[in-house]
Amino acid sequence: MLGFSSKQLIGVGVFLFVIFIGVPLVIGATGRWDFFFTLTSVALLAIASAGVWLTFYIGRINIGQGAFALIGAYVSAILVVKAGWSFWISLPAAGLFAAVVAVLIGLPILRLRGVYFAMITLVLTQVVTLTALALPITNGAKGISNIPLPSGLSIFGIPLIPDFGSMENTKLAFYLTACVLMVVTYAALYRLVNSRLGHLCRSMQQNEELASSIGVNIAYIRIVIFAISSFFGGIGGAMFGSIAQSVYPSTFVVADSVNFMLNCFLGGLGYVFGPMLGTLVLYFGWDLLFEIGKYQMLVYSMILIAVIRFLPNGLLSVRFGKGDKK
Repeated sequence: MLGFSSKQLIGVGVFLFVIFIGVPLVIGATGRWDFFFTLTSVALLAIASAGVWLTFYIGRINIGQGAFALIGAYVSAILVVKAGWSFWISLPAAGLFAAVVAVLIGLPILRLRGVYFAMITLVLTQVVTLTALALPITNGAKGISNIPLPSGLSIFGIPLIPDFGSMENTKLAFYLTACVLMVVTYAALYRLVNSRLGHLCRSMQQNEELASSIGVNIAYIRIVIFAISSFFGGIGGAMFGSIAQSVYPSTFVVADSVNFMLNCFLGGLGYVFGPMLGTLVLYFGWDLLFEIGKYQMLVYSMILIAVIRFLPNGLLSVRFGKGDKK
């Protein structure tokens, strides 16, 4: 249905088995429950990075995804804490609100050349941070704390998701929820790339003037893609707020926006699943380099430069040939 080959379907099946069955079994056997939180963070960062990859797909550099993650976190927290909404309803609402904000921002700036768009997105995270500090509804620097755990979800009386508050171990529940969201996100991303809209985006990436000459509405497609990208950021941020049960103006900063972009570069801009691999490697790689102390940033920078120099198409280019980039 999504256009996978038999070989790719086997790979997807193995991946799903590992994250939904293999990882919980291994963590349960070792008793290292803290790894659930670590891997949950990786999954949510991968969701936000997927949105950044999508803007790269239309030839635009997005260094402002942290802004939309922060927007999503605050919108969900406000709806749950102050309006009494269920978290499961606030989750898509947070993504949609982030998408609407992206449309309002994108209407003027997406008409600019790529370098100017990148420069403007670079300041978006700081702008949202300052806005969160100033608005009364966000409680300023105090942020929003004591966010309740997600309640149960039922449809027509049929329970679909149990009440997280009644669980003995919520780490597993959050891990599985984040993994489901990540799988759905990348399945949707893969389907979009292989759809008519995806083909139009690819034509824009190669030559916008030529695409425009054959009737492609470039401005419209840019707005749609930027909105979808920001929706992913809002979803990831909303989940982060629920896990931490709090959100502050410093929850997502400019460094996070840069890391979302680096995840795409590291995994491979030519591969849909590149941001997922890049997030995993960058997250654990940074933690491993923590052991070398003050040389952490130096070694980290040298490794990134080496990867960009010798693997310009990312880590996935080691495994896949030119024809396997989907």
